[in-house]
Amino acid sequence: MKNGSRLAALGGVVVAGALALSACGSDDNAGGSGSSAAPAGNIDCAKATVNAAGSSAQKNAIEEWTKLYASKCAGANLNYTASGSGAGIQAFSSGQASFAGSDSALKPDEVGPAKQRCQGNTPLNLPMVVGPVAVIYNLQGVDGLKISAETLAGIFSGKIKTWNAPEIARENAGAKLPSTPIKPVYRSDESGTTDNFTKYLSKTAPKLWTWEPAKKWPNGTGQGAPKSDGVTGQVKNTAGTISYVEYSYAKNNSLQTAHVKNGAGEYTQLTPESASKGVAGAKVEGTGNDVALKIDYGTKEPGAYPIVLVTYEIVCEKGLPAEQGTFIKSFLTYTSSADGQKILTDLGYAPLPESVLTKVQASVKALS
Repeated sequence: MKNGSRLAALGGVVVAGALALSACGSDDNAGGSGSSAAPAGNIDCAKATVNAAGSSAQKNAIEEWTKLYASKCAGANLNYTASGSGAGIQAFSSGQASFAGSDSALKPDEVGPAKQRCQGNTPLNLPMVVGPVAVIYNLQGVDGLKISAETLAGIFSGKIKTWNAPEIARENAGAKLPSTPIKPVYRSDESGTTDNFTKYLSKTAPKLWTWEPAKKWPNGTGQGAPKSDGVTGQVKNTAGTISYVEYSYAKNNSLQTAHVKNGAGEYTQLTPESASKGVAGAKVEGTGNDVALKIDYGTKEPGAYPIVLVTYEIVCEKGLPAEQGTFIKSFLTYTSSADGQKILTDLGYAPLPESVLTKVQASVKALS
């Protein structure tokens, strides 16, 4: 495990002597794998101490961005707590965080409290990271497992119980599938990753998956584990498990990942390239400077990986104390720049498609 990740598990990491990043997580190998020697590019620095919280899916990206920002900007302090999307939005709306990371845009019932927190101004959903959702599993001798939305829905609803079930065998001709029980693992805390995974199941396998999409896991099938670190550790250490987690955690822990069937009928391996294809067809649902997206989980784009999430930074368009607002604008200008986005691939993410990125950059420029 990297030293930064080990320190983060203990409560915080101070990077480059200037920028603090605290991340709540277990002591496993979930730290970012990117090189801190990557060029940060030109940054219009701002000095402030800012608290932020939310998505653990983007923790590895935030960790690398803060290292690079710190290398150029002495006196800047960002304390990011990877508490999960639901907790991050609550911290933002209650005034405990200056911005939130969330794997889902604000829900209608979350907009009011967020707007109040922004002194009556508009809260914005700004996509910053494409985080593919990997289907991870632990099954010795079965690499490259092929799986469809219907089979996933059957497993996570408790209808498919063993690894050699006919539904799995049909999709994996020639594989030596054991007769052992499948052990599903789900996020026990409120999670944008869960929200996106259940949206995917609801949209692509509605006859088998009858629960509404939600940040909280909707049924009792399997065993819960807290945060992305907890899910990763549970699968890594327990044979026969299957779960869903943001790709960087799967990549950094060398976990088995399934090839997922897309709307074109292809069983697609998860890569940054296939994930970018999966989000390129997203439609902007937000208005004005809000860039909330609607993902097409049934995409028929050739080579597209279908289970993708976008991590948003949820910010006040205006209304924060001047020092905080200036810092957030500076930091997000960097993260949405070409230099900021190009570090994502090495960390197990995918950069935003250009069509989305230009909208985000314009929205960040309008922050005040």
